Amino acid sequence: MSLTENVLSQLPGNILDKLRQADRILTSVREDNAPVPMVVKETQQPLGAIDWDVVICGGTLGILIGCALAVKGVRVALIERSMLRGREQEWNISCKELQVFLELNLLTDAELEQAIATQYNPARVSFFGGTEVWVRDVLNIGVDPVYLLETLKQRFLTSGGKLFENTPFTEAVVHPDGVMVNNQFKTRLLIDAMGYLSPIIQQARQGQKPDALCLVVGTCAQGFPENHTGDLLLSFTPVQNQCQYFWEAFPARDGRTTYMFTYMDANPQRLSLEALFEDYLRLMPEYQGVELSQLTFKRALFGFFPSYRSPLKTPWNRILPVGDSSGSQSPLSFGGFGAMVRHLQRLTLGIHEALQIDQLSAKQIAPLQPYQPSLAVTWLFQKAMSVDVNQKIDPNQINQLLSTVFQQMQQLGESVLKPFLQDVVQFPALTKTLIKTGVTHPGLIGKVIPQVGLGTLLGWMVHYGNLGIYSVLFWLSQMLEPWKKNLPSISKYYWNRWSDAWKYGSGSDYSD
Repeated sequence: MSLTENVLSQLPGNILDKLRQADRILTSVREDNAPVPMVVKETQQPLGAIDWDVVICGGTLGILIGCALAVKGVRVALIERSMLRGREQEWNISCKELQVFLELNLLTDAELEQAIATQYNPARVSFFGGTEVWVRDVLNIGVDPVYLLETLKQRFLTSGGKLFENTPFTEAVVHPDGVMVNNQFKTRLLIDAMGYLSPIIQQARQGQKPDALCLVVGTCAQGFPENHTGDLLLSFTPVQNQCQYFWEAFPARDGRTTYMFTYMDANPQRLSLEALFEDYLRLMPEYQGVELSQLTFKRALFGFFPSYRSPLKTPWNRILPVGDSSGSQSPLSFGGFGAMVRHLQRLTLGIHEALQIDQLSAKQIAPLQPYQPSLAVTWLFQKAMSVDVNQKIDPNQINQLLSTVFQQMQQLGESVLKPFLQDVVQFPALTKTLIKTGVTHPGLIGKVIPQVGLGTLLGWMVHYGNLGIYSVLFWLSQMLEPWKKNLPSISKYYWNRWSDAWKYGSGSDYSD
């Protein structure tokens, strides 16, 4: 019996079967042999009477935006394939990011405080053979998903929203004046919050393979030595299985959570989730200084996260993908809760404005998921943290690069280091880091170019230039803000979307 079979057999809920089911889905993504769903159709027949302003498919994270819209008086129906309930494992986030729940009137101060299950400080960044970097107040808050989602659910219902549980999405017919969902719900706008495996998104992408994957496995267990600190990004091994393994760890209410993750392309030769889980368990004793036999496992966690080089442009009117469905998350992050919270205010205000002035065609809602150079530049970082299937590099090259870069960022100060650790890339900070690293370690930079490829590097330079341009445009837009109030409503809508794109696309949404 493998380590994975032994550990997962101790947990209830047929976890091993679920892991292997996830592997079958992963294989179909890699081999690109799954049939493309045909769940969206179009017709020129008017729909007539409309019951809802918005129907949201996918409740786990859809409830965030559904509640925000309902509070603003929008008629919202939320459909969820099972019961709307948060998972047991905490969602980690930084404290400042949680303020959006207060700003949008979704939670009271007391409710937000109760939603915080765990807090820890400091957190470590470390790479094999390099210097440790410690930071405070970065992703150090563990939010209780069960409490958070139940509280938002009640706020949603008292604000006039309607929840339809045990109602899986099956089809959508787009009419000139609305969308018929499941032959039951008539709405002006359909929001897809079903994630990267959404059938709507699979149809829109027409079988397009992801440009990259992040595989992650982990557990929550008891029995570790007492430790009130966390790891944000850590590696203690060289490249193996053509993968650089990274770790993160943090305290949880009922133990300690540890993850191991790795970046790769979608080549079918890559290792499976079950194989990655086996390596995770094999390496755990060295990572945490504890034997597996000393641990009592509470939960197992695993998944894969596909990334695409550009946000999805939906081909249909009146259908807007949000969150992981949109493909607008960074290739470095896992998307999900953190990505949705970061864009929650932008999306809420933008969707509300589009509904008010009836700007719901594909072209009109496209600015709600804009190109963001701050995300596009991270593709080079993801590439530098991964190895192609048949590529030969020094097994310690990735560790050496990351150790050097983070050491330079630490020397430049928290204003450079902390945004990057929260997946926010800003032009001044990135420029300082590149110059400092290039001057002090030119040989290391020279090794990276053949690893990532000249084409990737040239493409990245375009996004890097745009990052600087967006920084200037956002600064100018702030100066012109008083002029905006005189614009007609439609012009104001587009100005707000451009301003949002410049703000988020330059990383200017970050505040410490």
